[in-house]
This record gives sequence, structure tokens and C-alpha cells, in this order.
Amino acid sequence: MAEGSYTKLDVWQKSMDVVSSIYSLTKSFPKEELYTLTSQMRRAAISIPSNIAEGRSKRTTREFMRFVNIACGSTAELETQIRIGERLGYLSSNQSRPLLEELAYIGRMLNKLFSSLENKSTSRDP
Repeated sequence: MAEGSYTKLDVWQKSMDVVSSIYSLTKSFPKEELYTLTSQMRRAAISIPSNIAEGRSKRTTREFMRFVNIACGSTAELETQIRIGERLGYLSSNQSRPLLEELAYIGRMLNKLFSSLENKSTSRDP
């Protein structure tokens, strides 16, 4: 694998954009949320591109699939946390809607990547 090849993946690039957005949005959260919801949202956001990068660097397709699956889980986790932030009044629907749409798109991209990897993996099996 060429060094940094994961950075060429659209899904990694889009998930990096989400990290930036989450950091910006959570700056306005109440201070009492710093070690709870703010921290959870930032960690879930960071987990998405991090797992894509880590998985892409693995030696086997099956290992990459495992990390793509983890990134999918982090996407759903972040979606839930955004909805919690909205329910608690920390985010307006104008702030959360574009993020939720972007996460849905990232989720679809991850599912397609997983399917592609699964097809590649099964085509190699005897």
C-alpha cells in the first residue's frame, strides 16, 4: 500500500470534514458537557476517519473490513449524539440537519466500501 493512500478515499476526506464541524459546534456546548457529550461526540467523530485509515493500512481485506465496520458504528454513534445535542437544546435543527445528512452519506459510502471489500474478499476464496 502506498503511504497515505487512505487520504485519497472520498469517505475519509468527508469524515475529516465532519470532525472539523463537530469540533466547531461543540465549542458552544455548556462547560458541564466538556467531559461528557462534547468529549463523546469528538471521539466518535475522530473514530470514523481514524478507523478508515487504520483499516486501509492493514495487510488483509478482512482486516480492512473490520475497521470499516467499526467506522460504521462510530457514524451511528455520532448521529445519536447529535440528536441528543439537539434534544438538549445545544444544537438547532439548522445546525444538526446538515451534519445528519452528511453522516447518512458517509454511512452509505462506508456500506458501499464494505460491500466492495466483501466482494473482493469472497472472490479470492476457493
